[in-house]
Amino acid sequence: MLILSCSSKLRLLEGLLQRGLPETLPVYGAVMHVNRGNPAGQEVLVDSWPEFKIVLTRPRREVACDPGNYCANLYSAFYQEEGACRALLRSSHAVDWSQAFQIQGLQDGLCEVVRDIARVRGVDVETYQYQTLLHPDPPAMPQHRPGKGLTLAPVSSAHVALLNDTWDFGGNSWSLHYLDLLIRHFPSACLLTPEGHPISWTLTDPVASLTHGYTLPGHRGQGHIRVLIGALAAQLHACGFPVYAGVLPENEPSQRSLHRLGFHTQPGLSYQLVVTPKPTQGQPASVQGPAPSSGGQLRFHSL
Repeated sequence: MLILSCSSKLRLLEGLLQRGLPETLPVYGAVMHVNRGNPAGQEVLVDSWPEFKIVLTRPRREVACDPGNYCANLYSAFYQEEGACRALLRSSHAVDWSQAFQIQGLQDGLCEVVRDIARVRGVDVETYQYQTLLHPDPPAMPQHRPGKGLTLAPVSSAHVALLNDTWDFGGNSWSLHYLDLLIRHFPSACLLTPEGHPISWTLTDPVASLTHGYTLPGHRGQGHIRVLIGALAAQLHACGFPVYAGVLPENEPSQRSLHRLGFHTQPGLSYQLVVTPKPTQGQPASVQGPAPSSGGQLRFHSL
């Protein structure tokens, strides 16, 4: 196991992962952010270098300081050989299985590997599956103007409580701090009323995915989300990032909205696996697990 800290090696890895798109998307996005200031405090592991069979991104030790915070304890993985993936994830030097964490990837084998290791270690795993939609040509995406009286702006930390209340995984201090991290350090967009109240918003996250797409109930069906995605797509593309999202397979309205903007559904599914250790006998649970709802990697819902 090697931790890549050399900037030239990380830039080379970014180029190699780009060639593997779309299968490499979450890891590619995470490595891109590491190479551009590392706002989420991630580090990059490989099994060997320069020839590697698995790439794993994980939170630095100072980020993963709360053992119950699966929001901040974010991993992503891409492998070329499942055996190498299994060997690295099984290692306690690579993954802290005593903590709650989430891991994302687009390969079916990752899901099976995490489940197998979790079963042996006696920890719980919640699995969430998404359709990945990638835009092949962001500059060609149509740009739409905000509706009358609405202003397009980045999301403000002043609105983080509203986002936390409307997120399926929200409602706790971990999710509140995580959303504030996204708002402060990653591109976002929202539509504001003349009074300055957000009615629709979309964020991006540490794996460079569009996420948390939401429109308040009284404002749905008016095409607000297309304004936000068009603005964010232009911003992401200008910085070299892919423009992609994960949507629940049953969320057909959101998929139709993205298809109208030119997104293409990718083969297979993407996975978000949330791991939570079981409390020891006689001790209260220290981990507040995810809500049993439709939340997930890209919560594009209620557009």
